[in-house]
Amino acid sequence: MTLAVDKPQSQPAPRRGGRWIDDWRPEEPAFWAATGAKVARRNLVVSILSEHIGFSIWSLWSVFVLFLGPRYGLDPAQKFLLTSAPTLVGAVLRLPYTFAVATFGGRNWTIFSALLLLVPTVFAGIVLEPGVSFTTLLIAASVAGVGGGNFASSMANINAFYPQRLKGWALGINAGGGNIGVAAVQLVGLLVLATAGAAHPRLIVLIYLPLIVVAALLAAIYMDNLTHAANDRRAMRDVIKDGHAWVMSLLYIGTFGSFIGFGFAFGQVLQVQFKADFDTPVKAAYLTFLGPLLGSLIRPVGGLLADRFGGSRVTFWNFVAMALGAGTVLLASRQHSLPLFVTGFVFLFLFSGLGNGSTYKMIPAIFKAKHPDDEREARRLATALIGVAGAVGAAGGVLVNLAFRQSFLTYKTGDGAYVAFIAFYALCGVVTWAVYRRRSPRRLPEV
Repeated sequence: MTLAVDKPQSQPAPRRGGRWIDDWRPEEPAFWAATGAKVARRNLVVSILSEHIGFSIWSLWSVFVLFLGPRYGLDPAQKFLLTSAPTLVGAVLRLPYTFAVATFGGRNWTIFSALLLLVPTVFAGIVLEPGVSFTTLLIAASVAGVGGGNFASSMANINAFYPQRLKGWALGINAGGGNIGVAAVQLVGLLVLATAGAAHPRLIVLIYLPLIVVAALLAAIYMDNLTHAANDRRAMRDVIKDGHAWVMSLLYIGTFGSFIGFGFAFGQVLQVQFKADFDTPVKAAYLTFLGPLLGSLIRPVGGLLADRFGGSRVTFWNFVAMALGAGTVLLASRQHSLPLFVTGFVFLFLFSGLGNGSTYKMIPAIFKAKHPDDEREARRLATALIGVAGAVGAAGGVLVNLAFRQSFLTYKTGDGAYVAFIAFYALCGVVTWAVYRRRSPRRLPEV
């Protein structure tokens, strides 16, 4: 069966079988009002669920490290590596996942990528027991990186469904709903720690196995593939030659890299820096979910603000706020003030989430401004950049964890990392202003 929406007589015969939509014109108001909005919304809802589960599996080891007590024989530096490994693998996988949507179809790839999450989940359930080697744990953590790839394919798919005027909102809510998976798995971990205790991490696995299957089934039933999102193998090559690709990748390190890096590391940072206050894992777990939850919920707001005021304006002020947040954390660390420390980190999570939404709005806006009369070319390059920026930005999460690891090894506190974060956010703010806000004949309009 081939699915077509308001297909005119001039359309060519469909190229493939299955649930493929061969006529998709979201920029045309009549088409969008009649059928497009309903179809796009249905795909968005299921996409959010699948991406949410992917984020949860990607973040599993930020929770598992709280269960790895003295019987596992791991030091804090090794635990930071266990959270860095899935971040790095997820970052690398985001590039092929972006183009998998165009090659296999958004619906088809969502089904496959959801079922693939069974592998790291089952693997973790098998190896998590005292006496297991650090190498085995590192391999199991690395395999969980497949969950990080789901974000790129989901965003590329939803980008193709929505018109330019709604992309900020659609991409923001899609990403925000997925990002909540970080907080959700930490809440699940808290529930298990508070009820069953630190000796039963496998209960988390048992909770997520059926959810993975449900996500795959819903994708099979309710999602569609878009024929017009044809794979262009030159898109990646073309987009990396554009200077905006590297500017946006840098900015995305500052927003999403911070969000995912802090989400993975926050629980460990609390336990290492405030040992007296968090002498048991469950005490740290009470706070670890808060930042990722707020950062995820506010992400669609970043997209909406970018739709209203422009992505570059929101992003610039967002980096100013992030630098102030990191400064607050540094001050709290030096004064050993837990309330101020948590407040500063909550601000970092909030503004990293807000910036996630605004930077993703900037990507399609950049190529719309560069190719105002060629919608297909603008979409082709925007989709490719979503993959590139998503991969580089996720790699920023690795840098966050490595910065914490090195800072604690060198200074016994996270102060060195906090200073580095302040400097980086200042750099991102200056770059945003210089490229997209400064008055210049070369400045792109409406970004």
